Amino acid sequence: MCQHQPLCPSAESSDREAAFQMAQHPEQGWSLLCNGVLLFEDTGELLPNGQIIAPHRPTEMAA
Repeated sequence: MCQHQPLCPSAESSDREAAFQMAQHPEQGWSLLCNGVLLFEDTGELLPNGQIIAPHRPTEMAA
C-alpha cells in the first residue's frame, strides 16, 4: 500500500503510528495511515486485519 521511500512501517510493526497520514478527519476523530491503520484521536487503533488496539495514551498526570 505504501509508495513512500523509505517505506512506512507496516501495520504489524510496533512503530506503525509513524506511517504517513493519507486521510484526516479531525472533526470525526480519526486518520487513515498509508499502512491501512485507522488511528483514533484517543490513541486507539483499528488494524487492517480487524484487530483493535486499545487507547494507550497516558492517563495519569505526573506529580
